[in-house]
Amino acid sequence: MGAPDRSPATSNSMQRVKVYRLNDDGKWDDQGTGHVTVDYLERSEELGLCVVDEEDNETLLLHRISSDDIYRKQEDTIISWRDPEYSTELALSFQETTGCSYIWDHICNAQRNLHFSSLNNDTFHSMNSELRELPAIELSTLPLIHKIVVESGITDQMRLVELIVANQDFFKKLMDIFHICEDLENLDGLHMIYKIVRGIIMLNSSQIFEKIFGDELIMDIIGSLEYDPELSHVQHHRNYLKEHVIFKEAIRIKDPLVLSKIHQTYRVGYLKDVVLARVLDESTIANLNSIIHTNNALVISLLKDDNTFIQELFVKLKSPTTSEESKKNLVHFLHEFCSLSKNLQMVQQLRLFRDLMNEGIFDVIADVLQSPDKKFVLTGTDILILFLNQDPNLLRSYVVRKEGIPLLGLLVEGLTTDFGEEMHCQFFEILRCLLDSYSLAGAAQRETAIETFYENHFGQLIDVMAVSCPSEGRVVKPEILSNICEMLCFCVLHHPYKIKSNFLVNNVIDKVLLLTHRREKYLVVAAIRFVRTILSRHDDELISHFIKNNLLKPIIDAFVANGNRYNLLNSSVLDLFDYIRKENLKSLVKYIVDSFWNRLVQFEYLAAIQSLKVKYEQCLEDFGTRGTTTNVLDPRKRIEERALEKEEEDYFNEESDEEDTATASASATASVSNVQRAQSPSVLCNGVPASYPPSSPRPGGGLVDYDDDEDDDDFNYKPPPRKQSEAVEEDDGAFLKLKRKPFQKEKDSEKMKKQRPGLVQLRGTQVQNTRAQKRQMRMLQEAQPMMAVAVWTRGTRQKSNQFLLRNVLIQYINLQIIDSDCSSSLQVIAVLFHFRLPCEYALVRKGTWTSLGSTTSKGC
Repeated sequence: MGAPDRSPATSNSMQRVKVYRLNDDGKWDDQGTGHVTVDYLERSEELGLCVVDEEDNETLLLHRISSDDIYRKQEDTIISWRDPEYSTELALSFQETTGCSYIWDHICNAQRNLHFSSLNNDTFHSMNSELRELPAIELSTLPLIHKIVVESGITDQMRLVELIVANQDFFKKLMDIFHICEDLENLDGLHMIYKIVRGIIMLNSSQIFEKIFGDELIMDIIGSLEYDPELSHVQHHRNYLKEHVIFKEAIRIKDPLVLSKIHQTYRVGYLKDVVLARVLDESTIANLNSIIHTNNALVISLLKDDNTFIQELFVKLKSPTTSEESKKNLVHFLHEFCSLSKNLQMVQQLRLFRDLMNEGIFDVIADVLQSPDKKFVLTGTDILILFLNQDPNLLRSYVVRKEGIPLLGLLVEGLTTDFGEEMHCQFFEILRCLLDSYSLAGAAQRETAIETFYENHFGQLIDVMAVSCPSEGRVVKPEILSNICEMLCFCVLHHPYKIKSNFLVNNVIDKVLLLTHRREKYLVVAAIRFVRTILSRHDDELISHFIKNNLLKPIIDAFVANGNRYNLLNSSVLDLFDYIRKENLKSLVKYIVDSFWNRLVQFEYLAAIQSLKVKYEQCLEDFGTRGTTTNVLDPRKRIEERALEKEEEDYFNEESDEEDTATASASATASVSNVQRAQSPSVLCNGVPASYPPSSPRPGGGLVDYDDDEDDDDFNYKPPPRKQSEAVEEDDGAFLKLKRKPFQKEKDSEKMKKQRPGLVQLRGTQVQNTRAQKRQMRMLQEAQPMMAVAVWTRGTRQKSNQFLLRNVLIQYINLQIIDSDCSSSLQVIAVLFHFRLPCEYALVRKGTWTSLGSTTSKGC
C-alpha cells in the first residue's frame, strides 16, 4: 500500500542464501549470508552466480556457470557443485524452496545455451545426462579419468563406483600403466596415477576397498601412492613394508585366511596412519578403522575356535625346553591376542578369558613376573589388567586356591621392587582391583583374597616402611614408598574391619610416620595424607592410639621445621588441622594444643592455627560443663556420684521430726532433696536445658551440652512482684506445699560441694535409677498430676543459705511466685510446666526476675 508493486522477475532475482565451502577436514565452513543472482560476469559474455553479503555488500561468491554436469540439487533447498577452477566443493543453502528452484532453472538454461566442445563427448557425457561408462584405461586417457574421478558430483560418484566395481580389469590395467610409468620414470604419469588412486580411495566405498586391499593389489596401490606431486621426493613405503616390517610367527598359523587378514590389517593401518594421513577425511578414516576392527575380530574368533592352536600355544609356554627368546615371543603374542579380543562381543570375550584361565595362563604370568627383564614383566602385568577389566573374579578365584598364593606374593613384591615408576603403577592397579571391597560380584572370593593378603603379604609392605629411613642401612626408592603409602590409604578406606587390628598390633602408623624423616617432601605429604585417611574413619580406638603414643609429633616436627615456607607440606598440615577442627575431634584438638601449642604459637597468624585455638577453648568449656556428669576428663568422679546416691537414699530413709503424712508434704520433702543436691543448670522434663543470661557465669556442670539459642528479647521480661511470706495463704489444690528438712551438721561444707544436679522427670522420660528419685516422682504425681516442679540449687557452706520455695501458682501462661526466700549468694532455677497450655520459665537470682524464654505444650 503506497509502495510500488515489484514484478515477479524482480522479486525472484534476489534470493537469500548461505554460502558453504568444504574444508580439508571434510567439514562445511560457513562463508556468510547474502543474496544470489544469475547475471553476466564483468568483461565476459558468460553467465555466472554472484552472491553479495547482505550486511556490507561485499562479494561472497563469483562463479562462472560451467557446461559440465557438476551441479546437484539436494533436498529442494541446496545446490552444490565442485568448482573446477579452485578444486573445491561449494554449496548454496536457500532460505526458500522457490528461490532454489528459480536459480536452478537459470543454471540449467545457461548450460543449454552454452556452446562448448568436450573430449569424447559421446563417450562419457552428454547434456543433462549421467555417466554412462568409463573411458579405456590408457596412458593418454589418464587426464580424462582423473577428471571423472575428481569432478564427479554425488550422483555420478555412486555411478562411478558401480562402473569401477563392475570392471574387473580396471585396477589391473591401471597398475600395469603404473609399472610402465615407473620403469620409464614418467613422473607426469605417476603423479596422475597418484591423483586417480587417491580420488578413488576418497570415494569411501567398501566395495572398492575390498578390491584394492586384497593381497594382489595392496602393495601396488601403496606403491602408486609413493609419488605425491606435493612432496619433493619419492616415499619408499613398499621398501619399508618388505624389508623393515618383519612378521614373527610365535606359533605357526596354519589357516591361510587368518594370515591374509593379519597382513591386510597391518597394511591398511599403515596406509591410514602414514601414507594418506594428510588427505583422508573423517568418514574415510572411520571406514578404514571399521575394516581393521572387523579383521581383528575375525582373526581372534578363528584362532580361539582352533583348539589345537590354543593347546599348542600353552604347551610351548609351559615347556622347560622352550628357549627364553621363544618364550618372550609367545608371551607377547598372548598379550596381543588378549588385547585384540576387545573386538569380540562381551559374551565371547568372557568365554575366551575363561578358556585361557583353564589352560593355565596365570601360571605362565607367575613365571613372567619373576623375570629380570622389565619389559617382559610389564607385558605380564598388562595381561593381568586385561583380565581384571574383563572380570576380576577370574584372578581372585586363582588367588584363593593354594597354587594362586605365590602370584599374590609376587604382586606385592613387585610393588616393593625397583621396577620403575610405570611398573609400580601397574602393580598398584592390579592389587587395587584384586582387593576392591566395593565390587558386587564374587563376595566370597573377594573376602578370601583379602584375608590371604592380610595374613601373608601385608607385613611385607610394613617391613619396607620400617627400613625406609637411611639410618636403618637400606635406602628405599621414594617411588616405592609413595605407592605403598597409597596402598595403605586404600586399605584404610576399603578394609576398615581389617586395618584396626593390623595397625595396632604391628605399629603400622608409627612406621609410616617414619616417612616424615625423609628429605623428599612429597613423602612427608604422603604420610600426612595417610594420617588424615585414618582419622576420616572416626574410630575412637585409633584416635586414642594417636594421643596415647604421641603420634602427631612427627607431623608437628616436620611442620615447624618447614618454617614459613608456603608449599605442599605446609598446606597439607594446615588442611589436617582444619579437618580435625571441622570434624569436631575434640580429644585431638585438646591433645594438639596442650602438647604442641608452645611450638605452634609462632604460626598463630595463620587462620587454621587461630581456628584450632578457638576450637580448643570451646572444647575446654565443653569438658568443664560436662566434667561433673559425663566423667570424660576424670573417671574418679563416678565413685563420688555413687557415694552421693547412697547419701540421698540415707537422707530420705531417715525419720523426720516434722514428717507429714500428707501427700503434699512428701512432695515438698522430695523437692527440697533436689534443692540440696543441685549444682548445675536446670534441665526441663523434655530434656531441654534452661540457659543463663550473659551477665551471669555459667554453672560448673551440666547434664547435656547444649548451645544457648534463646531470644535476647526475653531477658527484659519481669514477672509479678514478690509478696511477703507472711501473707501466704493456702488454697485447696491450688498450691504445691514444699517442706524443707535441714541437713545434719556433718553433711554440710565439703559434701555440699560434691553434690550433683538432681532431676525430677515425669511422663515416661528417663530417670536415674535410685529409690529416692522414684519416691520423689511418685509424691509429686500424687500431689499435683497436672504439674511438674524441678528445682536445682547451688548450695553454700552456710546452712542458712537454703532456698525454700513455699508456694507455686500456675495461671495458664503467666508464672507467678507467691512467696520465696532467696539469699544473696544463691542461684535458683525454677522450671514449671503445664502440660496442656504454654508456660514460661524464669531464672531467680538474687531476688531479680529474668525471663529465659518460653515453651509450648507441644514441646512439653
